[in-house]
Amino acid sequence: MRLTAKQITWLKVALHLAAFLPFIWLFYAASQGLFSADPAKDIQHFTGRMALKLLLATLLITPLARYAKQPLLIRTRRLLGVWCFAWATLHLVSYSLLELGISNLSLLGQELITRPYLSLGIISWFVLLALAATSTQSAQRKLGPRWQRLHNFVYLVAILAPVHYLWSVKIISPQPLLYALGAFILLALRYKKFRQWWR
Repeated sequence: MRLTAKQITWLKVALHLAAFLPFIWLFYAASQGLFSADPAKDIQHFTGRMALKLLLATLLITPLARYAKQPLLIRTRRLLGVWCFAWATLHLVSYSLLELGISNLSLLGQELITRPYLSLGIISWFVLLALAATSTQSAQRKLGPRWQRLHNFVYLVAILAPVHYLWSVKIISPQPLLYALGAFILLALRYKKFRQWWR
């Protein structure tokens, strides 16, 4: 049975809540001292993982809609992508403010250049910025065929962001590997598209 437009609307509400409520928990955990001895790192990792989860959820929509024969699921993809950008922005802000200090914004540029894993992160953020800024239907109409070519860069983010996470941790742990594996699987599901591009 295919989902109806009304069910998709309720699904959108649920997805908005799923993306927003972790922010409430983050604020509560920070105010109640629930983090470890290094809360700045905990906040950075939490916001980064949320961005990655939403990125993978965004990439999951298309194959899920195709194989489950639920075409209306595509309507949820944009909101997931915008929430992914929002959490990626929180991740960047938490690093620049909590790690470097609000008065050291000039240091941020230096850090982004000299630390390769940060370079991957900021490239991913700029791509997400471009995708979020052109996520509206009016932007799609104005850009025409270029819109799809631009939004195909989400696949680049799906490669760079997990590598950024893997590179940023000091020791290899299962969690970043699982995110990388999830991204690999979601990209592998699109092998026909990539093979067509290669040809």
